[in-house]
Amino acid sequence: MARDFSNLKLNKRDLLIIAGAVVLIAAIYLLASQITYAVGFPLDDSWIHQTYARNLASRGEWAFRPGIPSAGSTSPLWSALLAIGFLIRLSPYIWTYFLGMVTLFALAVLCEWTVRKLIDSYRPRFPWVGIFIAFEWHLAWAAMSGMETLLHGLIVTTVLVLLMTNTHRYLTLGLLTGLSVWVRPDGLTLLGPVFMTILFTEPDTRSRLTAFVRYLIGFGSIFVFYLLFNLAIGDAPMPNTFYAKQAEYAAWQILPIIERLGQMALQLLVGPSLVLLPGLIAWLVKSIKQKMWGSLSASIWSAGYLVLYILRLPVYQHGRYLMPAMPVIFLFGLLAFAEFDTGRIFARYHWVGQTIWRASAVMLTLGFIFLGAQSYARDVAVIESEMVVTAEWVASNLPQDALIAAHDIGALGYFDTHELIDLAGLISPDVIPFIRDEPQLANYLNQRGADYLIAFPDFYPLMTGTAEAVFATNSPITLFFEQKNMVVYRWKSP
Repeated sequence: MARDFSNLKLNKRDLLIIAGAVVLIAAIYLLASQITYAVGFPLDDSWIHQTYARNLASRGEWAFRPGIPSAGSTSPLWSALLAIGFLIRLSPYIWTYFLGMVTLFALAVLCEWTVRKLIDSYRPRFPWVGIFIAFEWHLAWAAMSGMETLLHGLIVTTVLVLLMTNTHRYLTLGLLTGLSVWVRPDGLTLLGPVFMTILFTEPDTRSRLTAFVRYLIGFGSIFVFYLLFNLAIGDAPMPNTFYAKQAEYAAWQILPIIERLGQMALQLLVGPSLVLLPGLIAWLVKSIKQKMWGSLSASIWSAGYLVLYILRLPVYQHGRYLMPAMPVIFLFGLLAFAEFDTGRIFARYHWVGQTIWRASAVMLTLGFIFLGAQSYARDVAVIESEMVVTAEWVASNLPQDALIAAHDIGALGYFDTHELIDLAGLISPDVIPFIRDEPQLANYLNQRGADYLIAFPDFYPLMTGTAEAVFATNSPITLFFEQKNMVVYRWKSP
């Protein structure tokens, strides 16, 4: 019997529904942010990208501080896209939110198309898979964060979907893999699932070699320029953040693996994704039984990606380092439930299972629209009331020739022009070897002749313990969460 392809493509109505869902969730997040404190970004790192983007647009240089090239941006492609906003005078906010919304829309459409492609019986009146992706709070948070996270997730999901749908466009896969590295260095991990799929799906040695060559040509043609770019800017093959983050969170790496896995599971399953867990398991079992190598390679990549990150970096800020893997993980569960929803596994009682999972998915999705917006708004409020307020005070009150040391440099880079010592190592890579050693950091500040230190007191208790405070934000939002405010200290070198 011939397969019906009549509803495989999304029509204009489906696209408008998904676009409407994306606009709605973005509006709710921004409104919640404005009501709580102000519109902004939930991460100080977002301002790092904005600073690189502004300097690229206005000066044509890749620098955090004008005239000083540096490899402090994790995502050159994202910063370059943000630079367009400055050229058309829509940055830092409007253009950035627009890019995030477009990325979320593309991801939702991709997932909707994938389920239609792989599940013959999925022919919905409404594109509920796409709507689920648009409303999923982790992905919405990432879309409105000002970060490259969701763009990376979109490219990764595209590569894995192509593998799951048995593509033979290996040159395209190579180009996408190379492009992903320009968004985040961990795009290199996509080499694994592509190689695995080629190995198990191509019929003979000659076909495999041809596929490998095409893929590597596509990948290498873009990746080589990434290496050259980093070597030219930072004298290393990877951006400074690649090395700095791992050094900074060395303490996390010694925690028991069970504890780290537990924190990861908590981040992944908070929200409507909890309903998808049985579907995720069911799709994995089906992939193994039917030897669906594309799905298996995507599953192995997802597990490996999660493990790689929890081994090296902490699961904080809603698991933002894990977010690029979330779309494909959610997609596995959605595929299984789309198949279950139109099946008859429980015969005449099948409707009971349908009702339970549909109701659970709808209630959790709707509930976390508002819970996610509330969480996003609080994150924005902390950054705006701490980092941005501090940066604006510094710009107005400290001597122009002052040398400032700070751990969070994003807002300082954007709103202030003082010379900086970056204690996180993004634009000051020489601190990376002793990034969490306070006595050595103090000696370094003395050697450099620092005038001020900006930090949260708990982050550098030894360095801030005897220093003179000249400004504190006194943000009630931070105090509400029982955290200390950011402080500007006068640093007195001996």
